[in-house]
Amino acid sequence: MTDLLDTNVALYLLGGRLAEPPPAGSYGVSVITEMELLAWPSLTTREEKKVREFLAQLVICELTPSIRARAVQLRREQHLKLPDAIVCATAIEFGVELWTNDTSLAKVPGLTCRNAKLST
Repeated sequence: MTDLLDTNVALYLLGGRLAEPPPAGSYGVSVITEMELLAWPSLTTREEKKVREFLAQLVICELTPSIRARAVQLRREQHLKLPDAIVCATAIEFGVELWTNDTSLAKVPGLTCRNAKLST
């Protein structure tokens, strides 16, 4: 896996809102991002199909014991929301960059973040 996509960047990709596509590579999402994308309350059947097709192209990173332990540590020490702590822990454990536009995550120790440029 090349990099991990945060939920906000996944939504931008799905909505065609990125200024340029990410470089070629194998991208992943945390199981939390998968769940957030599919649990959107107003998701139509057509949109759900599009989300599922998008997710099928990605590596879905499950919650391993080490990701769970690191997420707990990040939640306690960095005061992150639990979903953010899980996404950050996933990127750290896999040793990949996190594509996110959540600027507060850039301060997480051991995490490397990349902003996605939005189209105007």
